[in-house]
Amino acid sequence: MPELPEVHALVTDLGARLLGRTVNRFDVVSFAALKTFDPPVSALAGQPVTTVGRHGKFLDLTIGDLHLVFHLARAGWLRWRPDPPAAPGKPGRTALAARLVLDDGSGFDLTEAGTKKSLAIYVVRDAADVPGVARLGPDPLSPEFTMEVFAGILKAAGRSQIKGVLRNQSLIAGIGNAYSDEILHTARMSPFKPAAMSDDDTARLYEALRFTLNDAIARADGLAASELKKEKKSGLQVHGRFGEPCPVCGDMVRQVIYSDSTFQYCPTCQTGGKPLADRVLSRLLK
Repeated sequence: MPELPEVHALVTDLGARLLGRTVNRFDVVSFAALKTFDPPVSALAGQPVTTVGRHGKFLDLTIGDLHLVFHLARAGWLRWRPDPPAAPGKPGRTALAARLVLDDGSGFDLTEAGTKKSLAIYVVRDAADVPGVARLGPDPLSPEFTMEVFAGILKAAGRSQIKGVLRNQSLIAGIGNAYSDEILHTARMSPFKPAAMSDDDTARLYEALRFTLNDAIARADGLAASELKKEKKSGLQVHGRFGEPCPVCGDMVRQVIYSDSTFQYCPTCQTGGKPLADRVLSRLLK
């Protein structure tokens, strides 16, 4: 799933390609992905792209007086296409969901892999009309996201596990499963630690959050969309590296499996050497 650093890089890449260009058409292939009907997607035709931005993990293209907003979700991706499109191929595991074509035939495809489809597309008059955008918490890279703001979020979350708080888009926008793992590893903090914590721990976590996201953005800066997945994976310390040695201490990276997600951590760096209970594995061993 693309998170804040990848979406930030997509904004930069698309801005260089789209700004000032005119949309020829926007075709929706997967009608389940389109979450709005008024205005119609046909209203984008003939309109210029004036801004490219983001709200958390949502990409937002201002086209004429309208906004084309999309969320790539778990298995969606954006693929730039420099030439006029050929006819779509046979449906496969990676399916075409929508296609934007510019006045010179170039543009991008929105695709989604797998059978569980959750990519979402909206055509709206105001980005705030998208429910997911309207619910977003503060952007962790904005100047307004001070340590005091962060401390207030943690205090209000109380005994909630910090891993879930970092991923909660209504509390902090843009951080997902991968970067919450990375932030907690950098902060040397257990994913199960309660959110309400000491001032020293709050400061350490805040610095880890800002460092991790800014470092990921710096690595992705200037990369095309086709390069972002590989770069993200290569830069991760613990996420997706179950069974590998921790790059900091050499201990084996462990994981905890939930019904719909899995996270990774280093016991030595984060939990005093103690493996966390994996509830799914525990049930299988009974």
